[in-house]
Order: sequence, then structure tokens, then C-alpha cells
Amino acid sequence: MAAEAVIRFAAILAAAMTIAAVPASAQTNATSPGRTKIDCNNAANATAADCAKDNGGEKGGSGAGQPGAVFLPALIVDLFPNPAESPVPVPTPAPRQDPGTSPAVPADTQAGAAAGGPIVSPTDLIAVQPPRAVAGDFVPDEVLVTVDGDAGAVQQIAASFGLEVRSQRQSRLLGTTLVRFGIPDGRPVGIVLAQLAADGRTQRREPNHIYSLQQAAGIVNYAFERIALDAKQASGENVRVAVIDTGIDDTNPALAGVIAGQFDAMPDVPIEKRDHGTSVDGLIAGVGALEGMAPGARIYHARAFEGGKSTMDVILSALDWAAEQDVRIINMSFVGPKNDLLGVACRNARALGIVLIAAAGNNGPKAPYGYPAAFDGVIAVTATDAKDGLMPQANRGAYVFISAPGVEMVAPSGAGTDVVTGTSFAAAIVSGAIANLIHAAPDRSADDIEKALAATARDLGPKGRDNDFGYGLLDIKAAGAGKE
Repeated sequence: MAAEAVIRFAAILAAAMTIAAVPASAQTNATSPGRTKIDCNNAANATAADCAKDNGGEKGGSGAGQPGAVFLPALIVDLFPNPAESPVPVPTPAPRQDPGTSPAVPADTQAGAAAGGPIVSPTDLIAVQPPRAVAGDFVPDEVLVTVDGDAGAVQQIAASFGLEVRSQRQSRLLGTTLVRFGIPDGRPVGIVLAQLAADGRTQRREPNHIYSLQQAAGIVNYAFERIALDAKQASGENVRVAVIDTGIDDTNPALAGVIAGQFDAMPDVPIEKRDHGTSVDGLIAGVGALEGMAPGARIYHARAFEGGKSTMDVILSALDWAAEQDVRIINMSFVGPKNDLLGVACRNARALGIVLIAAAGNNGPKAPYGYPAAFDGVIAVTATDAKDGLMPQANRGAYVFISAPGVEMVAPSGAGTDVVTGTSFAAAIVSGAIANLIHAAPDRSADDIEKALAATARDLGPKGRDNDFGYGLLDIKAAGAGKE
């Protein structure tokens, strides 16, 4: 038995050394040194880029993975043109308790090994799964785990696997306890995820991925005309819309009386940038000279980004808060890697009747699929210009659902006003347009709205739905008239 244990440990050690041999840049949460051009036709990169997708509840076709491969595609860094290299702060959400008054959502779990057993040293751990090949950029010394058990079970898991508990909270949208474990001994994230699968109390195990806002390089707001929305009749009065973004300048006249509530999901990180979030809120529901698509809508703003970046645990905290505000729409103008926890949260938010809008991404036609936009139940928005041409930087793929204006539009910003471009802002236009639909017919379901947008969009590009424009350009007048 002792000889067998030695042989098994040697195999684990060899696997760990193999993954650790990946260049140091693959295990960092710093800004990428340059934009890597990922060609989905290049066999070496196609798996990590997630160019073709599996059928596990997502849009697109089937995907093929290469076991053991560890590849980190470049982050989509579009908030500031040609950003200077600087360390990315790793935000830490404040632990929060789930209010007892919140309605329950279904927990999403997967089977695992039987719980229990003696506490062992990390050096004696046997991984019951192969080491995970982690795509996308992520925090190098953390994992996110949903745990079936109380605080005592969380502490026992930490001790058993040589981890430290950095935060834990009850997630409304995940329906379980979400724990952010730190890895103090330098083990690769892929190894730790595989080791944790041995404990049946760990339901889902994911990297703490990093996500980026979707603003391209930075004239009259032509969006009303292009999406067939009468500016004089536009209204989202009292429709609750959540926005997950940067901090905002709530003293900007365009946001006067617009913000109904705010939440800071990263209170320990100072606010330095307020432009992106201010622009998104203003395009949705701005007032005055820079009127948004849905004046009168109530914005619930969650600050979850700084320097154009955020992490999965922070975004999940913001999503839970948004769901607790009884919103009808959540705007997510950011993109990052596929993460199963985010997929579960989006699926459960949609089950609550929330319409989910996300930016398709600004990393070009050969970029990997952008999440959360590529999850089923999320309306992925690409950006077009005043002549209905596609923004050249836009992501392409079968997950793109609809097009909306997003190129060179005037919007409020932290400095007053700015000309903005990006799928971030196209997503905001769609969120505001949908607020109009809900104001006109509050009983419209998320499914009905999605079907109406697809059926009435004005076809652009090749006939029918395509990977560039999706179903075509948003036509909100037709979508409103098409209510069954």
C-alpha cells in the first residue's frame, strides 16, 4: 500500500510540474502585454479560444477540447485606447448575507465523491479528475467553489486541501454558498480544481476569471432613428434596470433623478474611473440634453469594475444584488472567458424573469466567444454605425443575437460628455429599448421579448441570421407592435 501511494503521488507531482512549466504570464491577473490575435482556424489555439462551442446549454455548435492544454487568450482591454501597462487591482467583495425575504431559486449542483474522511496534507492529495486546462485570464492563486455545508464544512475543506478562506457568502442566484479559496502554496489553479473534486461537498469548482469592459477607441445620437424609436414618445417609466459596470458620476446632469440605488461590489478598491458606467446609464435612461432610450427608467447601479477589469467573484456579488432589487433588465457591458458559475447565475436570473443583455465583445472577427453574451438566455448585442455598418472590432459568432447603434455616439461621461464606441454602448441601447417594451406592456415575459426582437429585426448582411449581425438591426417599433 505504501509503495502504491508513493507511485500515485509521483504521478500527481509530475502533472503539477507539467502545468507549472507554462510561462509565468499564463498565471497572472495583470493586464496582457499586448493583444494576442487568436485565429480560430489555427489548431494550436482553437481549443483555448473556445471558437466552437459544446451543446451544454449554450449557443453554437459542438466544441473539441485538447486535454491538458493550458492557454490564456488575450484579455479584451477596450476601456481606454492603448492602455498603459499597470498592475490590475484584485477586488475583494464584502461578505453579505442573503436576506431571508428573497424568493428561492433552484440550486444547480453536480455529483461528487462522498464527503467525509480524515484531514490530510495537500502533498498527500489524490486528484480524482485530470488537472483542469484553464482558458482565459484569471487570478493565479484563487479558486471559486460552491459548497454544500455550513461554515464548519468550509473551514474543514480549507484545512483538508491546504487552502485559505478569503471570502464566503450565500449566493441568491447560485442557490448555495460561494467560497473564494486562496492557494497559499503556489499550486496551479488547474491542479487545485482537480483535487477539490474529491470532496463531495464541493459542487462546482471554477477559476476566479477576469472580465473586461467593452469600449472601443474613443454626431448626434442617431440611435433613436436607427432602431425606430420615437424620441418624443420614448419612456421606460418605473421600469427597473440594473447595470453592472464602473463607478458613476451621479452629479452629471444627465443622471439627475435616474439612479434609484447603488451597490459597491469592490469597496476596498478606490474609484478612479467613472466614464464607462456614466455613459451606459445615460444611454439607457439619461435626461435633459443627452436623453437616453428609456427616460423615466429606474437604474440600479452596481460598481464592479476598476481600470476596465473585474473578477468573477465580484461580478457574481453584483449580480446577486441586482436580482435582489427586483429588476426586469440587467445590462452587462463586459466580456470574459467562459465560467460555469456565471452560466448558472445567468440561467437562474433568467428563470426569475429577468431580461439579460450583454456586449458581444470588441476583440475582432477571430476572437473567442465572449461571455456572458454567449450563454443561452442572454441577448448578445453587436454594434453598428450610423449607416448600419458593422463595427470592425466586433466579435463574430453564432451567439451574436442582435445589432444596435454603438459607433461614435455622444453620451454623458465622468468629464461631462464624450463620443463613445463599442458593443458596451450598443448593449445599453438595447437595454433602454427593451425598457420601453416593458413599460408599454409590463406583462411581457423575457421569452416573449426575445422572440419579438428576433422576429422583427431588420436583416443586415447575408440573408437570415448570420454571425456578424445576428438577426439584424433592432426595430423596437415593430417589436412593440408584434406583441401576441
